[in-house]
Amino acid sequence: MSNEVLMVSSQTLDEMKEQYKNYLKPTNPPGSVFAAKKGSVNITAYKSGKVLFQGNQSQEEFSLWASKGTTAPKKSSAKKVDTTLPSGFSQWSVLGSDEVGTGSYFGPLTVVAAYVDRSQFELLKELGVRDSKEMTDKEICRVAKDLITFLPYSLLNVMPEKYNQIQPKMSQGKMKAVLHNQALHHVLMKISPTVPEAILIDQFELPSTYYKHIQDQAIQVKDKVYFQTKGESHHLAVAAASIIARYAFLTGLEELTKEAGMKIPSGAGSAADLVAAKLLKRGGVSLLNKYAKLHFANTDKAKKIAGYN
Repeated sequence: MSNEVLMVSSQTLDEMKEQYKNYLKPTNPPGSVFAAKKGSVNITAYKSGKVLFQGNQSQEEFSLWASKGTTAPKKSSAKKVDTTLPSGFSQWSVLGSDEVGTGSYFGPLTVVAAYVDRSQFELLKELGVRDSKEMTDKEICRVAKDLITFLPYSLLNVMPEKYNQIQPKMSQGKMKAVLHNQALHHVLMKISPTVPEAILIDQFELPSTYYKHIQDQAIQVKDKVYFQTKGESHHLAVAAASIIARYAFLTGLEELTKEAGMKIPSGAGSAADLVAAKLLKRGGVSLLNKYAKLHFANTDKAKKIAGYN
């Protein structure tokens, strides 16, 4: 999908809103002045003065207002991060992947791959896409709900019960590698015949170990693949994948909380031990199996707290 970005004055924003009054959408995205849909073109104007034109005919609609504004300036990052990625990589069209939930006792293991075309950079920045570790859960949920409406992505969510079936036969590291490989393949199929300029995996193990882990897979994604720690700092594709993954993980915790009738926490601290102990007292390991990754040390700690033999 084509995207165009224009910076305009508040006066022009008012003029545009009047011009599109017959095309206004019933609801506006957070931080926007108005949102409209004219034919195949979506127009979203933000308080910052940015106006986004999305759709196959966006260039034509954009040109009607181009003389009253300026193209949005590119933001340069003030933070320099060490990387072995090629020069200019952050400006490539990239398929990125990341995972969430590997260190949390409760909740799913979630892997997401997402494709971001270079034409979408300004849109993602305007929506608030950045390192998910710098975002609140509320922000993550808001931004993710926008991203999943237009980004090609694949979400693989392994809930605890399924995770516990797989884990004795497959290490968590191999499980993550297999899920990344599957998610990347799914998105490549979705966007075909478009081919990304590169694939970036948020590095969780050495590339040699990763490829060893997926060597038994029928389909192995290997072409133009790069690995980078803190990948979300190096490309918006990984940042977007991380946000969607975190949103899915939080949604999984919410579902488990409703099912359990008590707050199911994230992480693997003492709070998790206490909740696990309550679940053990209520229904034993068979009940805990539905909520937690049983191979974590928290299970033994919870058994001691609950006096469970």
